[in-house]
Parts: sequence; C-alpha cells; structure tokens
Amino acid sequence: MHFRRCSNSQEIVKAQESRAANFLRAKGLKLLCRNYHSRFDEIDLILSDSGTLVFIEVRYRANGLFGGAVASVTVAKQRRIRLTAAHYLQTHNGLQHCPCRFDVLGLSGEADANSQTGAQCFDWIKNAFSKNLHTYFEDLIGAS
Repeated sequence: MHFRRCSNSQEIVKAQESRAANFLRAKGLKLLCRNYHSRFDEIDLILSDSGTLVFIEVRYRANGLFGGAVASVTVAKQRRIRLTAAHYLQTHNGLQHCPCRFDVLGLSGEADANSQTGAQCFDWIKNAFSKNLHTYFEDLIGAS
C-alpha cells in the first residue's frame, strides 16, 4: 500500500493560498472557489468583487531573486489560466456574461506552513492581464 505524503513545499503552498484568501476576504472579496481544476490548468482562487468574478493566481517566493513572485506568471501560464477561467464560466450557469478580471497576488517573505506569523508582504496586482474571455471560449471549443 502506498501512502502519499505531502512535501513541505506543498504544505507551504497550501498555507500561502490560505493566507492569500484571508487577505482578499479582509479586503471585501467573497471567496467562491479554491483550486479550480480543468484539463488546461488550475486557478488558485476564484472570488467575487462587487459583482465581478476575480480569478487569482497566487505566487509565493521567499525572496525577490529572479523577479519575485509576480514576475513568475509567464505568458503561457496566463493563457492556461484564461482557458481554465473560460471552462469555469462555461460549466457554471449564468456566469458566461459576468464581468471578469485576472489578478495576481504575490506573497513574499519568510513563512512556513506552520507559522501564522512571519513577515510577509502582499503584492496584489489587479487586472494583471486581460483579454476578452469570449475569445477564450472559442479557444476552449477549438481545443476540445
């Protein structure tokens, strides 16, 4: 029998996503979904901000080397997030015409999975990347 053990890095990622969700809720956003998966990729957090659906990519880096957390979201990753967002909208009735945006929340500083404290900085980039999702519906249909 095999037991899958979470690595420390997986635990840290989960803890950082929880911190990100708490930070965004404190800013008035409503959490709708965590870790939404499609065959294209995963979206870390999906929230509502005054009627706008917000798809959040959470990035954590202990330090700012190599451009930091926000700089690590590549164009290819953005495309996969858009496709996953389109999938989410298609599979949730009534959301296809909802206004949407794509944010990146970068967390930096020392923290571990067990620590609820620790000096952390939150770098919230609203509308970090955008494109009309209707174009991505076409991509989604074409990729089927």
